[in-house]
Amino acid sequence: MEAEKLREEEEMLKREIVLTVMKIVSTRLPQRDLVTLLLVSPWLYRTLVSYPSIWLTIDLREMTNAGDRLLAALSLPRYRQVKQINLEFAQGIDDKHLELVKKKNLTDKSMQLVAETYQELVSLNLTRCVKITDDGLLQVLLKCSSLLSLNLYALSSFTDKVYRNISLLANLRFLDLCGAQNLSDEGLALIAKCDKLVSLNLTWCVRITDSGVIAIANSCTSLEFLSLFGIVGVTDKSLETLSKTCSNTITTLDVNGCIGIKRRSHEELLQLFPRLTCFKVHS
Repeated sequence: MEAEKLREEEEMLKREIVLTVMKIVSTRLPQRDLVTLLLVSPWLYRTLVSYPSIWLTIDLREMTNAGDRLLAALSLPRYRQVKQINLEFAQGIDDKHLELVKKKNLTDKSMQLVAETYQELVSLNLTRCVKITDDGLLQVLLKCSSLLSLNLYALSSFTDKVYRNISLLANLRFLDLCGAQNLSDEGLALIAKCDKLVSLNLTWCVRITDSGVIAIANSCTSLEFLSLFGIVGVTDKSLETLSKTCSNTITTLDVNGCIGIKRRSHEELLQLFPRLTCFKVHS
């Protein structure tokens, strides 16, 4: 009896040690490694899924069958408090297995699920998810007002209807609109209502002019990173306004391809932007 009791105590101690270690390690592991650990044993599975704080991300970067995986993940109890969904370079986002009316694609359906279920979402990366339409993204913008980071890199099909509604994200810090060919100065002026922005990528937003950039400069006075790469409608007027409103915050400014902005010496730049560490301009 004593020996059996001792073995039970040793087993309990081992589990407590494993539990303590897992609490520490699990918060530092990539999500895919955590999912692998779920298969080790039923006990470890129960232990891991009991920690909501380590299931705040759905990471489907570069994965195939991303649509199926996303729907499957969203149906799992452990992801009920998810705050970050990463679909960067995800593949296979269609809906052949669900009976959806009028051939809606999975991407917009997934956006609907996100908007309805995860309204406390703080980060969303949709890089190159080209099947998403205005309707899909609008559902997220209208319901996920807690977003701090929105990455729409290399998505050129959205219209100003979507961009204007980004202004609803009052706490937004990071916004990547690289390649937003339909973004107008009027749309950017509304985005300027997101006055907590610290990083804004407007690379190849070809319709933008000084008017839109100046609206951003006057409102988003905490900007640290700004890319205007490839925007020929931007001139020194934008730079002058930025130097008045964001001189103490901007560290990175990319105006490569902005032919209306003249070259300056390092000393001249530091007079405009004392904290500047990276300035890119056309050769």
